[in-house]
Amino acid sequence: MALDKKIHFIGIGGIGISALAKFLLAQGAKVSGSDVAEGCITKELKAMGIKVSIPHAKEAICGQDLVIHSAIIKPDNIEVQEAHKQGIPVLSRKESLKMILGDKEVFAVAGAHGKSTTTAILSAILKDASALIGAESKEFHSNTRALSGNRVVFEADESDKSFLECNPTCAIVTNAEPEHMETYAHDLAQFHKAYEDFLRFSKICVINAEDSFLSSLGDLGNTCIRFYPSKDLSEISYLVENGIPKTQFRLRCEGKDYGKFSVYGLGEHIAIDASLAILAAAQILPLNTIQNNIQDYCGIKKRFDILSYDKCVIIDDYAHHPTEITATLKSLKKYQELTCIKPLTAIWQPHKYSRIADNLQGFINCFEGVDKLIILPVYAVGESAIPIDFQKLFAKYQPIFADSIVRQENTLLLMKEHQTIGRLENGIVVGFNAGNLTYALRGGI
Repeated sequence: MALDKKIHFIGIGGIGISALAKFLLAQGAKVSGSDVAEGCITKELKAMGIKVSIPHAKEAICGQDLVIHSAIIKPDNIEVQEAHKQGIPVLSRKESLKMILGDKEVFAVAGAHGKSTTTAILSAILKDASALIGAESKEFHSNTRALSGNRVVFEADESDKSFLECNPTCAIVTNAEPEHMETYAHDLAQFHKAYEDFLRFSKICVINAEDSFLSSLGDLGNTCIRFYPSKDLSEISYLVENGIPKTQFRLRCEGKDYGKFSVYGLGEHIAIDASLAILAAAQILPLNTIQNNIQDYCGIKKRFDILSYDKCVIIDDYAHHPTEITATLKSLKKYQELTCIKPLTAIWQPHKYSRIADNLQGFINCFEGVDKLIILPVYAVGESAIPIDFQKLFAKYQPIFADSIVRQENTLLLMKEHQTIGRLENGIVVGFNAGNLTYALRGGI
């Protein structure tokens, strides 16, 4: 696309749409945007020189060449309507990807779990690449590293099938566990076909070949690197230095010894995510460069994110699916072994009634081993409530039900009906959420 276009983004404060705005700004476009309210992302964009209108207003549409909107924006949005009146093309984020990434060398990472971590690790390795991540990298304190070059590391999203529009040169899939099935008419065959198409679109693919679906794939018509964690990873060890967790491992794949690596984070799932990134990067970089560059990865916000390392270790984690919670708790138990810090308390803010209903037994089982479980109200994301008897279903954990959490220095207060019903002031406390609990754990930041 022409680099001198004027492009307006509706819903520019969203994590995915803001990444595209920053990227196109670096590519030479003249960028503007709007959102319903001010937030940390809109403030960051303004600091970069992008004009952001709060709230949406038809005056924000003033002869731009193109309007791009986030998935939540409806056709009756005042700016969408004004763009149509002015004859300006309007595209959804999904529809815009093919145009934005069509002539780029794209390293695209997809999967139900681990894709943000894998994308951030790969972006740490590929220093000359722009990075568009669905989370904030703590390496460059943003969800985006926007460069003017042709190479892009991109977190590809299966939730709206937009990963099929990202033109992957190298496609990496961490796993293909069913998620967002409403997008695929709750049809597993349709869901799996989308993943297979994503892989076939690429010249090179790197897959976790122990995933139940990915292991079934035959010849994809491209160069396919099949990674088997149970046999390809060895010499896995863990350490914690000054509260900072590290995973060390040796990687062998398809008969080649890639050597030893050390990466920020704790757990076998970190070694798996890192290995997928290493195998992709090894297609264009020497191994010694990869071993050096991967040291710059220092985690992503909300993924095993250590907020306080004191008498009370407070950790924020984005896990909102039983598989993710199980993996994080496994890592936390290893963290306990290495630090001798006890007890382990989990604060769970359930995310979406539909997800809870679809994975209810998994949620009931995944908190095994925690010393204390606090359950907050469901973060519904606009969904209608479904009757779920949390008290009965989770009775074996003797959970505490709180309305909210308030951080007070390095302790956490449990609140119910505006009264303090408990205080967490020692051990390891982890908050599992994809909602607003993350802000409470940070003291409202």
